[in-house]
Amino acid sequence: MTYEPVIGVEVHAQLHTQTKLFCGCPTSFGLPPNTQVCPVCLGLPGSLPVLNQQAVEMAVRTGLALNCELSPTNQFSRKNYFYPDLPKGYQISQYDLPICGPGWLEISVNDKKKRVRITRAHLEEDAGKNVHEEGAEGSHVDLNRAGTPLLEIVTEPDLFSSEEVDAYLKALRDLLVYLDVCDGNMEQGSFRCEPNVSIRPKGQQTLGTKVELKNINSFRYAKDALDYEISRQAELLDEGGKVQQETRLWNVQLGQTAVMRSKEGAHDYRYFPDPDLLPVSIDAEWIEELGGTIPEIPSARLQRFVKDYQLSEYDAGILTDSKELADYFEACVKLFAHPKTVSNWVTGELLRELHSSGVTPEDSPLKPERLVELLELVDSGTVSLKAARELFPELYSTDKTAEQVVKEKGLVQVSDEGTLQTIIEEVLAAHPAQVEQYRGGKEAVIGYLVGQVMKASKGKANPGKVNEMLKRSLTS
Repeated sequence: MTYEPVIGVEVHAQLHTQTKLFCGCPTSFGLPPNTQVCPVCLGLPGSLPVLNQQAVEMAVRTGLALNCELSPTNQFSRKNYFYPDLPKGYQISQYDLPICGPGWLEISVNDKKKRVRITRAHLEEDAGKNVHEEGAEGSHVDLNRAGTPLLEIVTEPDLFSSEEVDAYLKALRDLLVYLDVCDGNMEQGSFRCEPNVSIRPKGQQTLGTKVELKNINSFRYAKDALDYEISRQAELLDEGGKVQQETRLWNVQLGQTAVMRSKEGAHDYRYFPDPDLLPVSIDAEWIEELGGTIPEIPSARLQRFVKDYQLSEYDAGILTDSKELADYFEACVKLFAHPKTVSNWVTGELLRELHSSGVTPEDSPLKPERLVELLELVDSGTVSLKAARELFPELYSTDKTAEQVVKEKGLVQVSDEGTLQTIIEEVLAAHPAQVEQYRGGKEAVIGYLVGQVMKASKGKANPGKVNEMLKRSLTS
């Protein structure tokens, strides 16, 4: 039997606020356990939540960028379940009246555009974290994360392969980072994805039984987990078994999923409106005001780079994959009006050094002004392109100017015609056979002669100038 996977995705994006959703505790990552807590996020009797307005603003801006219908009135509900990291015994979330209704996000897969429908996006507080230390007796609970604001973004089952899910997750993460509502750090749990996958015989319209996947903290793990789960379900059905609706954890070490629990339905959570929080009203004027703060989104910036800078979609895609990298590129172009040249250096030498050192474009030690100085030296013929590439790692890792590095390494390119003419005449005199071949019509031999001049000048001669002057000498 040939099967078709059908996938929907839930993403929990931690909003980039300074304080939690319903109290004034900070949201900093990595501090000692249980040091960012108060009576509200500890769920102590008598404590009352107060909604963080900045989180609402971020949710509205995200909804607008995702083309969502924004609800003028939305409401918080209590989602009831018992787990050690949930101190109140319920989670404050949104159920029947979410802040963002239907919308869509366009993605690109194998050079084809696809619109993924967004079902809803709603605000909720995060739970704490259970800590299982190897060798320790029992487990511990860290409530620093409890109450941190999340925006849960849910798609329709519009994705049909792990490649499409990968493209969707990357496009959504880029959008949230561009909006400055989420830092997108999967390892720290700021951007968590939970795919829901089912399979059905190809051509069948009825959906199969879905399985939710958890414990995924990288794009690669999301793809690997989906590929494994699709294969597992297909094998199960081929053997006459049935897929159970359940939640499964991705085991990185084993490269397989394992049952976590049976999947709950909405009725299991006994949702009801939170009596401590009033409904939230969002008027059209405020929505319009927030809409004016939305920056250029990745897809629009990509198309502008293609149109305005005459870049390929591939190059523009690499540059706009990161807001910081796109900003870096444009800062360079303002100083050196050769977009293609800048693109080649930023996507080549700069990215290689950034990846090697584990540094973001924003924190690059090589600022746009210093890179442009090097490009101007190449453009003026002061240093060759080859030499510039060779000295780039040192320029990146020091605070020296490009001119200093070029002089220290003795890489200043010789362009003086008098000096070059002397070298050329010596080379021509030493290679009469090649001179005769060129004058006899074998023009390809010019490459050999250029090489000899470069060798004689110890690589410092300007190759373009040498080529031009050699031809002149050979035809005179």
